[in-house]
Amino acid sequence: MVDVGGKPVTVRTAVAEGAVRMSAEAFRLVAEQAVAKGDVLTVSEVAGTLAAKRTAELIPLCHPVGLDQVEVEATLDEVLPGVRVRAAAKAVGRTGVEMEALTAVSVACLTVYDMVKAADRGMVIQNVRLVEKTGGTRGDWSRTDPERS
Repeated sequence: MVDVGGKPVTVRTAVAEGAVRMSAEAFRLVAEQAVAKGDVLTVSEVAGTLAAKRTAELIPLCHPVGLDQVEVEATLDEVLPGVRVRAAAKAVGRTGVEMEALTAVSVACLTVYDMVKAADRGMVIQNVRLVEKTGGTRGDWSRTDPERS
């Protein structure tokens, strides 16, 4: 692990996003809450929240962070078709929360896949990425490069 002991304690935030693209039929099942395993959007949001809290257990060199807030939102996107996931994490500390936001999105997307795979094994998890982060010695950052979005 990197020594963060000399870094200043600041408010750190991060927002990440990702998506699960699926067939029109699978999308219909999710939208109608007709998936055998239950409410896909709610379960994936809970899974993402739990994952953010356990990030340091999953990523070997990631510092444990006492999160002050995690918000995970899974929404239907008919154009995709599929589910878009957005996660925001916040903490006051010496290291950022980018990994927590990214882990939340990743696990939420994996949960969507797990819950819907009986209807569509060809789903694609895509575009998991950091959108913005604030705080720390390197300052704020936000995604501005369209070809990488």
